[in-house]
Amino acid sequence: MPNSDLQGKTIAFLCAPEGTEQIELTEPWEAVEQAGGTPRLVSTQSGRLQAFNHLDKADTFQVDTTVEVSDHTEFDGLLLPGGVANPDYLRTQPKAVEFAKSFFDAGKPVAVICHAGWTLVEADVVRGRTMTSYPSIRTDLRNAGATWVDEEVRICEDGPNTLVSSRSPKDLKAFCAAAVEAFAG
Repeated sequence: MPNSDLQGKTIAFLCAPEGTEQIELTEPWEAVEQAGGTPRLVSTQSGRLQAFNHLDKADTFQVDTTVEVSDHTEFDGLLLPGGVANPDYLRTQPKAVEFAKSFFDAGKPVAVICHAGWTLVEADVVRGRTMTSYPSIRTDLRNAGATWVDEEVRICEDGPNTLVSSRSPKDLKAFCAAAVEAFAG
């Protein structure tokens, strides 16, 4: 039976101030809460972040903390939602890249969906890992040393931590289940 108890665990959700695909934030967030965990929204700026439904503005969400003042020691795992603009912005922010990389360095589980792998490419943590993503970034992942597969969800333990990846919102059910299990340890 898979372990899905996140009681006492805090999971960082790293998002740009705007451009996060809302459903890739809200569904995993709810999955973490339903498993008894505490999700916290981390961004590069305080205030509220603007989520999107593809290219249309959606809801705003209150940021809990920023990459300037937080680090991996406050969290038991990291989840990176996608959207095109979200990880494209994060990969240009050294503190955000450093924040994501620190979870790999500390051996903590990380889950990424859709385009979120771009941030990991910039952090240089996908070399030797097997993962999936939105198809348009597969070449970027391969060029960064990852083995790319076209699967609903991929759990890779060939590295310092567990890395969970999925392709798109249509894979959210499998992604959420695998992420919660990885975070539960």
